[in-house]
Amino acid sequence: MARWLQGVWYGGGRVPVLLRVFSWLFALAAAKRRLLYRIGLFRSLSPGCPVLVVGNITVGGTGKTPLTLWLAEALTRRGFRVGIVLRGYGRTGTGVERVHPDSEVTRVGDEALLMAQRSGLPVAVGADRVAAARLLVSGGANLILADDGLQHLALARQSEIAVIDASRGFGNGLLLPAGPLRERPSRLKRVSAVVLNGEGPAQWPGALRMHLHGAQLRAVDGSGRREDLGAWSGRSVHAVAGIGHPERFFATLEQAGLKVKGHAFADHHQYQAADLNFPESLPVLMTEKDAVKCRTLAGPECWYLPVVAEFAEDAAAELLRRIFMEARLLDILACPLCKGPLTYERTQSVLVCHADRLAFPIRDGVPIMLEEEARLLDSGDPLLER
Repeated sequence: MARWLQGVWYGGGRVPVLLRVFSWLFALAAAKRRLLYRIGLFRSLSPGCPVLVVGNITVGGTGKTPLTLWLAEALTRRGFRVGIVLRGYGRTGTGVERVHPDSEVTRVGDEALLMAQRSGLPVAVGADRVAAARLLVSGGANLILADDGLQHLALARQSEIAVIDASRGFGNGLLLPAGPLRERPSRLKRVSAVVLNGEGPAQWPGALRMHLHGAQLRAVDGSGRREDLGAWSGRSVHAVAGIGHPERFFATLEQAGLKVKGHAFADHHQYQAADLNFPESLPVLMTEKDAVKCRTLAGPECWYLPVVAEFAEDAAAELLRRIFMEARLLDILACPLCKGPLTYERTQSVLVCHADRLAFPIRDGVPIMLEEEARLLDSGDPLLER
């Protein structure tokens, strides 16, 4: 069924009338839900600090997780105490839960565990993203990154980033289930920034280009063994992928010169030992998202390829600038020391904490929330009188 749908969505396959009917019903339900939020019958709730949402308008993988990790690192370097919230797709746990690097993957979900292990930052999962964010805020987070939260309207947000897979774009341009769209492309006009992942025919005015880069294979069994991907050029391998777009992973390996026998599974697939056993004694390669579920199943010849998001220097600076161009975000930032309010002084490009008499600089449109970068103001400084 999944492969047939992919053919309908992205391969030019004929769309059955029944799917078009369900697509119309989906559009009607989504419009009704948005209206209920707009007129105030449903409310978007704040967790008590700024929220930056990373999402997409299509189902399947577009590169949200690597982008969220890139943002988490970039914002942490600038002094923010970042927390990450996810729904935790595929998890068996219920309610809201803090995720640790040694959490059980079945309880918290593969993407959440990957985030916790890679970032070292506070991570929480839960269908109630507001409660998950508030859990992290109570632990000291002062900026929340919501991974895959574009359609989760219950969580109030100050800035949104949408990611598009450049190779697949919007597919046939139809809403679910006739097409891959969760929302119509016009939704992208209302986000702070659009990011195009990789190369391909998809375009969007003003979009920023991101590439995913992976250069080193790591042993899934946790032994610490590593090998350069380039050294495997010419080798035959099995590759398994239980992600939103398995073909992208297979293509990455092929571009590195490997001879790939690809095995695609459903997104968030729960692996069994048989899934990694093949007649030929070839190495088995997988994504990092798959690896967090396969540590106890993997043999010595199972490897995974971590990837990181990369931007050109000017695109990286522009992405951060667009996020903080949102005045509503700057207006609710809190002092990282006393947690009190900050005043945005546009003329001098600073955020002023009156309680601590500190002025935090804004460079290239991005606040630097580090105490060592802040300027101590004299008691009579005009900035304190405004």
